[in-house]
Amino acid sequence: MPGTQLSLPLSAQLSSHLTGQPTVTSLAVANPGGLIQSVDWVAIAPPLIAGLAGLAVLLADLFLPERRKKLLGWFSVAGLALALIALLPLTGGSPRVTFCVQNVTGATDNAGCSYVADHFALVFQLLALGGALIAALLSVQTVDDERLPRGEYWFLLLSSASGAALLPAARDLATLVIALEVASLPAFALVALRRDGRGAEAALKFFLSSVTATAVMLLGVSFVYAATGSLHLGVIADGLTHAPGQLKPLAEAGAALVLVGFAFKVAAVPFHFWVPDTYLGAPLPVAGYLSVVGKAAGLSGLALVTSIGFRPYGHTWGLVLAVLAAATMTAGNVAALRQRSDTAHSAVRLLAWSSIGQAGYLLVPIAAAGYAGSGDPIGATAAYGLIYGAVNLGAFAVVSVVGRTAGTRLDDYRGLFARHRWTALALAFFLLCLAGLPPGVIGLFGKVVVFRAAVDAGLGWLAVVMAANVVVALYYYLVWTAKLFGPAEDTTGQQAPARRLPAPLAATLALTASVAVVLSVAPQLVLQVVGGSLF
Repeated sequence: MPGTQLSLPLSAQLSSHLTGQPTVTSLAVANPGGLIQSVDWVAIAPPLIAGLAGLAVLLADLFLPERRKKLLGWFSVAGLALALIALLPLTGGSPRVTFCVQNVTGATDNAGCSYVADHFALVFQLLALGGALIAALLSVQTVDDERLPRGEYWFLLLSSASGAALLPAARDLATLVIALEVASLPAFALVALRRDGRGAEAALKFFLSSVTATAVMLLGVSFVYAATGSLHLGVIADGLTHAPGQLKPLAEAGAALVLVGFAFKVAAVPFHFWVPDTYLGAPLPVAGYLSVVGKAAGLSGLALVTSIGFRPYGHTWGLVLAVLAAATMTAGNVAALRQRSDTAHSAVRLLAWSSIGQAGYLLVPIAAAGYAGSGDPIGATAAYGLIYGAVNLGAFAVVSVVGRTAGTRLDDYRGLFARHRWTALALAFFLLCLAGLPPGVIGLFGKVVVFRAAVDAGLGWLAVVMAANVVVALYYYLVWTAKLFGPAEDTTGQQAPARRLPAPLAATLALTASVAVVLSVAPQLVLQVVGGSLF
């Protein structure tokens, strides 16, 4: 296997003192003294490039004069683009593994690897890094308009993106937790960078609730380790299958606590309460970033621990996730439906509650994987995530554009077509994609893929709940769309002149709209990227 090999002593053997029996493991250890650790630099390049770009930005901020610090934003965009390009050498071949326990003959068991760059990892890394790139483009103008500290902002964004890209490739619980916190901790600070009072309050709520969820997750990880003797997901699955009867309650409790931690990161009900206030207090690009990249990180971790580590408990966690999916999509859509168009920041609130409803749809295929007994349905989550990421970030870009001149109430969008024709058309297309209506064919395609995953797994009741929620969501998406083409809310009787969009905002709108249009014309491209089963 390519990479630099570093000789390491054997630090520990798996303990069996809890069971009195040898711990079940699939690692072949022909020569314990010959265990080595191998680093495949090509495999780890995507998250590594994003992280190094963040460090470079932080150092450059110390030496660049103030008038040149605008370049930091474009350097960050270039770093994320380079991280995306680094995915290309990993496609089309067999999975690349690194940080593995090997014997001297070179035989490797992937169950003992901490980093696996397989199809699953690449698809979610594409979603995480692509979403971060769009958020970075959207941030270039926002950082200037709101006078945010440039060096700190770009360092935090790149650091969070690095953690989000690392998480889908992690194959042990320790790496999963570390990657999740690397993605989350900078996000707290990003929310707090807004200096209008709301940012600090939102960041505090986000931080306290997230820390609580992490503590619960770590407790669950310790229980799972005590019951199975390993942190590697593949070995955990074998350990849960053969665990003695007296350790099964401990293993089940640990699995439940780990699921609670990831449910918070996904914003599943009842762990969703932090979302509306956090999105309102954060800069709009950060809110868009959290709605897509933060959600992608949580979903990838949840899919890994359930479909690989907790596979023997498939029917149990499948039912739990199905109930969470139904409750999440219902709570999100009903709350979005109740948003008043004349209240402050109602557009951002609607997108926040809508993102919670979308999280419910994204959970459906993961729940279906528990009933299917394989990871095949998870490809539907990845497909829907790619679609949702492009159109949702596009909607946040339009809200950012309108917020610069009008406001963030839904009523501020009345007559937008007369003032900003192309911006209004872009928002209308994004909303129709989220609603799943033509010409937003890609949104309909994504919902059909998720719906089919539920039906194929025998979750007919969940498919019915999803269909009812799609109908509810149609109403508030169409009401917002209708405002764009109605008469403007103007007490003077005169239209405000259209202003030229700044280049970063125009580039963001053009990129997201182009992706949505191309995918609506050729939706099969999504399935080609996802490629069916991801495991």
